[in-house]
Amino acid sequence: QVQLVESGGGLVQPGGSLRLSCAASGFTFNKNAMNWYRQAPGKQRELVASITSAGNTNYADSVKGRFSISRDNAKNMVYLQMNSLKPEDTAVYYCNWFLDWGQGTQVTVSS
Repeated sequence: QVQLVESGGGLVQPGGSLRLSCAASGFTFNKNAMNWYRQAPGKQRELVASITSAGNTNYADSVKGRFSISRDNAKNMVYLQMNSLKPEDTAVYYCNWFLDWGQGTQVTVSS
């Protein structure tokens, strides 16, 4: 079955950086686009970044220039490098493929 396992979240000060990782299994990873979503308390889940099988990327306006999505098809991994973090980036971040979701990893940006 499909498994998506996120890691790398934590507490970071404003302006800091984190790198999230997602280990994927149970499907043909290198032929599929992958997504990162996030959900802040009291808000709807929103798409943060996407990467196609060919490596083309797309970002939410709120994270453009600060976040970078990448993938390693040899390892079935997708990453989200987050720089210049802001308090409003605080959320649970989820790895997504089609209708499947990881368990999420908490990112808290606070001084």
